[in-house]
Amino acid sequence: MQSDAPTVDAYLNAVAEDRREEVRQVLSLVRAHLPEGYEEAMSWGMICWEVPLALSGKTYNGKPLMYAALASQKRHIALYLCGANCIPGLKGDLRAAFAESGKKFDMGAACLRFRRFADIVPEAVAATLSAVPVTRFVAASKR
Repeated sequence: MQSDAPTVDAYLNAVAEDRREEVRQVLSLVRAHLPEGYEEAMSWGMICWEVPLALSGKTYNGKPLMYAALASQKRHIALYLCGANCIPGLKGDLRAAFAESGKKFDMGAACLRFRRFADIVPEAVAATLSAVPVTRFVAASKR
């Protein structure tokens, strides 16, 4: 769901009750494994983790670079892992971890889609999140 919630707490309160705990678990996972320097914000109608403009410099649209985002969509939970899209090998490592676990890997360019927290491989998602310090992400985004 794209939300106009001004805060993360307001967003969570608007998530369907049967999915709220699943979203909270993913939120905790991201918060625990995000490298220093990214800032949590409500952007693009989702919970986002962004590179402050003070670190990235001017961007093409004047908005902070989104490193990760979390959204409760109509039929799934979406975790956007932008680092996996721009750092070679990260997406392949994530795909391999899902294959090894026997869990379904449903990911577009950067959007990992799932219905329940139990559908993901938390250790692999954590490794993907923690693999890209802010400076590396900024450099990769400028290519």
